[in-house]
Amino acid sequence: MTIKNDTDELIAKDQKNILHPATSIVQLMEKGATIIEEGKGIHLQDSRGHKTIDGIAGLWCVNAGYGRAELGQAMADAASKLGYYHSFGAMSNRPQIELAERLVDMAPGRIGKVFFGSSGSDANDSLVKIVWHYNNILGRPEKRKIISRFNAYHGTGVASASLTGIPAFHKMFNLPIDGIIHTTNPHYYRYGHAGESEEAFSARRAAELEKMIQDEGPDTVAAFIAEPIMGAGGVIDPPKGYFAAIKAVLKKYDILFIADEVICGYGRLGSNFGSTLMDLDPDMMASAKGLTSGYFPMSAAFITDEIWEVLKKGSEQLGSFAHGYTYSGHPVGAACALANLDIMDREGLVENAADVGAYLHQKLHDTFDGHKHIAEVRGKGLLAAVQLIADKDNKKFFDAKLGLPFKIGAACYEKGLIVRALPSVTSIALSPPLIVNRADVDEIVARLEAGINAGLGELADEDFVGVDP
Repeated sequence: MTIKNDTDELIAKDQKNILHPATSIVQLMEKGATIIEEGKGIHLQDSRGHKTIDGIAGLWCVNAGYGRAELGQAMADAASKLGYYHSFGAMSNRPQIELAERLVDMAPGRIGKVFFGSSGSDANDSLVKIVWHYNNILGRPEKRKIISRFNAYHGTGVASASLTGIPAFHKMFNLPIDGIIHTTNPHYYRYGHAGESEEAFSARRAAELEKMIQDEGPDTVAAFIAEPIMGAGGVIDPPKGYFAAIKAVLKKYDILFIADEVICGYGRLGSNFGSTLMDLDPDMMASAKGLTSGYFPMSAAFITDEIWEVLKKGSEQLGSFAHGYTYSGHPVGAACALANLDIMDREGLVENAADVGAYLHQKLHDTFDGHKHIAEVRGKGLLAAVQLIADKDNKKFFDAKLGLPFKIGAACYEKGLIVRALPSVTSIALSPPLIVNRADVDEIVARLEAGINAGLGELADEDFVGVDP
């Protein structure tokens, strides 16, 4: 690839014209953006010619890898035939219909219907509205509260950002909105008591959820939302017995279970969906990201046939289901998703995520289990994180004010690896494209180790005193 010598000009234009998501405006104006020019397979190249392995697959989404001409061709073919048409007023299109059938067949448990949107945020927003609509139709409008978890991530819309349990997404945005509340975090290493087993910890978390429901009033609580494995909140695995205990509480109080599969879905954990892998049997499910490998903005929100029947009953009284987006069921996006699922099936990418994912976790353990400042390795399949810790012996964590994950992220980039800094839990995450092989994993972990040690080397002695969980 020939690199144009205009990076400084592009950076200046970027600074002048773009409000970047999840970005420090001050730092952007000081340092400028990194401009990605090209991607192929698991590799990216920026405008200065620097090459990296994308260890996070964009934003946990480029499952099939970069440079997939087949996906571009599928979109071009679809656009040349029907570049757009809406799905309002009982209108539809062939790619949407074919994709819906395929997804419902893939979906776990009792899922029977799908609603299309453009992002994980709008998928979760849609499900929040459906929860409220469902209970209003049933004549119980007071049953509207939705419980999420502290440090969970569910999006940045008004409702989905409220579901998100990371304080930075609430501060100065007048969030969370009324009716969305947060229960305790399932991170066993950080919050488990001394001598407490994982099962006992899970039982305690379920008891805390039940007490919250009782305090709020069971007749006011409508739904509980959770990712199979928490993503941006730290790649937090459910401890042993966690979801079984949580599900028992939800069933006791007639509370819907929403599974957020935006990161975990479409093979990331070595299964089509984390809900299947973990026997969650959700009433509702959100998905996006890997559905098109990020090549087209598209989401799929799912509900059971039981819920759909209630919505149908409401339609008899109210007329149309008064929710939707201009791009719901977009024919070009649906064609892209179908082609992406074909690639995943043909190349066995779900199976590869299970096999190479197991190797990734073993390699991370072999490399970091004895590391003085790595407390644990988390995740499953091709989703992983390493927990940074200041003082492992005394379980003292790095002060978030140090910005250590960002220092490590920058060091990793210099060494040719993109990782995800997770500052709220002082961790570093990996979620490479599902096409990675074992040799790729060896290189990823070697560069990660070098980046971590370089980032730690920037700290002063007093930074290793640490703080309590």
